[in-house]
Amino acid sequence: MKKYDICIVGAGPAGIFTAIELIRNGSDKKIVIIEKGQPVEKRMCPKTLGGECRNCKPYCHITTGFSGAGAFSDGKLSLSHEVGGELPSLIGENLAQELIDYTDKIYLEFGADEHIEGLGNQEKVKEIRKKAIKAGLKLVDCPIRHLGTEKAQELYLAIENYLREHGVELIFGRQCDNIILDGDVCKGVHIEDTKGKNQEEILADKVIIATGRRGAEWLEKICAEHNIAHAPGVVDIGVRVEVRNEIMEEINDVLYESKLIGYPAPFQNKVRIFCQNPGGFVSQENYDNDLAVVNGHSYKEKKSENTNLAILCSHSFTEPFKQPIEYAQKVGELTNMLGAGHILVQRYGDILAGKRTWERELSFSNVRPTLKDAVAGDITAAMPYRAMLNIINFIKSVDEVVPGFAGYETLLYSPELKFYSNKIKMDKHLNTSIEGLHCLGDSSGWTRGLMMASVMGVYMARNILEQNK
Repeated sequence: MKKYDICIVGAGPAGIFTAIELIRNGSDKKIVIIEKGQPVEKRMCPKTLGGECRNCKPYCHITTGFSGAGAFSDGKLSLSHEVGGELPSLIGENLAQELIDYTDKIYLEFGADEHIEGLGNQEKVKEIRKKAIKAGLKLVDCPIRHLGTEKAQELYLAIENYLREHGVELIFGRQCDNIILDGDVCKGVHIEDTKGKNQEEILADKVIIATGRRGAEWLEKICAEHNIAHAPGVVDIGVRVEVRNEIMEEINDVLYESKLIGYPAPFQNKVRIFCQNPGGFVSQENYDNDLAVVNGHSYKEKKSENTNLAILCSHSFTEPFKQPIEYAQKVGELTNMLGAGHILVQRYGDILAGKRTWERELSFSNVRPTLKDAVAGDITAAMPYRAMLNIINFIKSVDEVVPGFAGYETLLYSPELKFYSNKIKMDKHLNTSIEGLHCLGDSSGWTRGLMMASVMGVYMARNILEQNK
């Protein structure tokens, strides 16, 4: 049994930026970070060496380890409070933007590229916005600092070394099984290895859970078991779209990332573009239950002939349903079943024509899949009608802004799923209904993405510092 001042579960952006901000302000708190995966220098996806996804056990190295999915993502930092979740509604938009600007400077100190995408060319931005308005879409202005997948790993390794050098204890290869409660007060956590053995207790005055989207399902179970106040969250179900760079040329040059939002008829669910990767590569991630989901990467140096982006349809469920994560998983499982465990890919024109896509048809298309082991098939056989129709109608609207986007050969990969925990109820100081327990980042249901999760970590640290004055 070990005792710390602060125990952080999960070494993603929210957790590590909590520790960074405490250190930068001279805190003498004894901090431990517990991470299921490995340090950055030991994280390796075998697929990068060639071949197909090997569905690594006991976890996927792309999603698990120091910095979470950040080290293997395209590494984009959204520099606007309008992007990245609902934290601004909890702490205020002005403070959220102030914290984004502050956190961005920390990323620069650790080696982030000084160039910001999406600035300038205001006349062209106005033209794009005009087209978006005519198409019934909203264009969100959001400057982007692009780390790049390979550069992100270097940056997070520097952060990892910084934390070690300043006395933060990093425990890898251990997962949190449960929290330790004394009445309504959290006293620590139970941890174990990835095989469920070698259990031990970690005691702490403050427990901060920051397990990211990877740990959203686990946190949901913890909330239900211990009656931690929460509300059903939003789940995003969608596809990864891939087109030739020529189609996206203007958008890529002017905005880099086209953050378009729409509410297509007839259902009027929120549908949005997320994680755009000019010259990028479609990728696969795997969850513990062998669920294969699609994602996208963009490197600083290595480029493809295509641009990929996610189109996500947000689903908010009402009573009596309280299992949004399980719902999205079932959609993914059914899609995986059709692809024999692989990601499915289908041409947009084939969807409209009511036919599946065949491998030979991809071989002579203008758009060649960058995810080489994706299986050609029919994603509509697994995608819920509501989500599929929202996506189709949204693509038609985007085509009015980006001519050619709804081309016959445009590729749609499935499943693209974003798991966010049921939203944890917290006050503006990030206190949950359990004293001594705090939940941060994407696992809390309040943030989405690297920057806002990092900001929430900084804000958590400032609250701790304020309490100790």
